[in-house]
Amino acid sequence: MGNMIIDIGGGTSEIAVIALGGIVCDKSIRIAGDEFTSNIEEYMRRQHNILIGERSAERVKIEVGAAMTEIDNPPPDYAVHGRDLMTGIPKEIYVSYVEIAHALDKSISKVEEAILNALEMTPPELSADIFRTGIYLAGGGSMLRGLDKRISLKTKLPVHIAEDPLRAVARGTGIALKNVNKFPFLMK
Repeated sequence: MGNMIIDIGGGTSEIAVIALGGIVCDKSIRIAGDEFTSNIEEYMRRQHNILIGERSAERVKIEVGAAMTEIDNPPPDYAVHGRDLMTGIPKEIYVSYVEIAHALDKSISKVEEAILNALEMTPPELSADIFRTGIYLAGGGSMLRGLDKRISLKTKLPVHIAEDPLRAVARGTGIALKNVNKFPFLMK
């Protein structure tokens, strides 16, 4: 049975279709959490004329990051502290999840495009399995509000977020290493 797994990590998004204990087709793009963070930094600079650091942008992503402008249970606006680019004086502004959704839109569209490419490469028999089981998201990037819903709308497939997405890949690797004799491709 085929399954599609998307791991949206820090540096890359890995998209794979697995079946019979191995990868049937995969796609990797260099757009993931770090890119989302730099999108937020750039947005703050262009839209609000405020300079924020990587840690602040990461905090914004966690607190009000969203993949869509319409989500269930929207978070409250978040106070961002940075340096005003005109005066050089520290400043506080409030941003909403809608603004961040707009800031991340281009990068998320590229991830969606890669997912569609991977689905095109998938053999027909496995496509039928994916149609039944859906797509599974893992990695920190999968925790972005509304990302599962947005991918589901784009692919018209059910999308599930892994239990404990931050550690899912590490836990899966641990299970595979404990059962290395059951996975002959790991022995190479």
